[in-house]
Amino acid sequence: MSNVRPRMTHLFQQLGLQDSEEAIAQFIATHQLSRGTQISDADFWTDSQRQFLAEKLKSDGEWAIVVDQLNEVLHNNIHD
Repeated sequence: MSNVRPRMTHLFQQLGLQDSEEAIAQFIATHQLSRGTQISDADFWTDSQRQFLAEKLKSDGEWAIVVDQLNEVLHNNIHD
């Protein structure tokens, strides 16, 4: 078991996405979610990515914190 706390770069690696700061910023800027959309329900994820996100949120562990952070920034720029 690893003692390394998951970070946003680790989450992007697990999702099979580019994990550089620039790539993460670009992803966030181009994948904003509406207020009522849960992160694991977003239409831009593959089925396996959706499952991974849902499992990590449900686990309520350290990964859940990082997924929740991503959820927050994906909802940041929406003005209803």
